[in-house]
Amino acid sequence: MDDKKFAGLPFEQVVRKYSDTVGKVCLMRLRNWADAEDCFQNVFATLYKKSPCFESEEHLKAWLIRVSINECVSFLRRHKPLLPLKDAVNTAVFENHDSLDISWALFELDEKYRSVLYLYYYERYKIDEIAQILGKNSSTVKTLLRRGKEKLKKIYGSDVK
Repeated sequence: MDDKKFAGLPFEQVVRKYSDTVGKVCLMRLRNWADAEDCFQNVFATLYKKSPCFESEEHLKAWLIRVSINECVSFLRRHKPLLPLKDAVNTAVFENHDSLDISWALFELDEKYRSVLYLYYYERYKIDEIAQILGKNSSTVKTLLRRGKEKLKKIYGSDVK
């Protein structure tokens, strides 16, 4: 096997460590397991083929998220969704609408809010970091976060902090 390292981690360890993050970013963007899996594989294939240098694990994670988003955008350009959101989402994954998991409610939001809320709540990025990852102004991210929270409250039915 190859001795490629990414931020000091062997490729297999990077995949294990960041597969959940990349998978969720792809699923949040595409709303479909099969399509998300395709993009997931392409993200890690890109990492392996390009072998970029990273300053830190944080840099690696941010790169993986950015490439995941780009891969999903490219995928959506190539394939227009054929089913409405409610039909496309694998509801079995989100059927437990408990107070700790808002994943199911995120699928009800427009993508622009879903991405910001996902990165903020699930990946614990700060507003400036989200802005950098998404290529947006920090004030735009704050506005999207505020509006997304308001929309999420209406869908979720309780306070989102």
